[in-house]
Amino acid sequence: MQTVTSTDGTRIAYEEHGTGHPLVLLHGGSATRHSWGPLIPHLAAEFRLIVPDRRGRGESGDGDDYSLAREVQDLRSLVDNIEGDVSVFGHSFGGLVALAAAAETDIQRLILYEPALLVGDHRGDNLAARMREQVAAGDREEAMKLFYREGAGIPDPEALPIWPAKFDFDLVDTVIRENAAVEGYELPSEVDIVAPTLLLTGDRGPPHLGDAVRTLDDQLSESRLVELDGVGHIGTQTAPERVATEIRSFLQEPIPQA
Repeated sequence: MQTVTSTDGTRIAYEEHGTGHPLVLLHGGSATRHSWGPLIPHLAAEFRLIVPDRRGRGESGDGDDYSLAREVQDLRSLVDNIEGDVSVFGHSFGGLVALAAAAETDIQRLILYEPALLVGDHRGDNLAARMREQVAAGDREEAMKLFYREGAGIPDPEALPIWPAKFDFDLVDTVIRENAAVEGYELPSEVDIVAPTLLLTGDRGPPHLGDAVRTLDDQLSESRLVELDGVGHIGTQTAPERVATEIRSFLQEPIPQA
């Protein structure tokens, strides 16, 4: 494991795989860097993969104060520590972090798989508060079930191979704070991102994230939207070959000239 120090002094741990063009993989809300395990073998032969634990997860540290801005600073610190042009792939909440960072960070290309955005009628959700109520009642497992059902569009989380023995229920607190950040974030009317962007979604993903991806596609000047048939929110794990194919195609294209 290697580490980089973020602007507030928090140590962000990451591992590397492969060689080639640097690609940061930023995991989602219920995950750690290990969630990329199914995808890494499909990309490591062609790309240098930088795979961090986001703050409060895995081998990374945490700070006293939490905000989306802190997560953005973490990503910027990591990108600034990498030589050469860097691309970023963010999944779910990691996609929101990457999106928020892209306007102020030197990212060559951006890949977002169903970033955790609330747009239109989906704004005003109170999932974080309802999860807090479950935790206060002593039921952390039910709090995470609620997140999987509503946040990730997984109707039967008990059927997941990680459930419950392999799931770290200590992550519930970080999931709640990240959901609060999602609820507090409003997509700007004009998204100031110049990096070419690949937007990925699955036709079995949660409707609110599908709406978010399509809204982004409408607002970004250099974007491509790909919908994966028969795939849900965790396509990086259930369909890694198909996701990797789209990533390779996108990253190997020439950069559009201004």
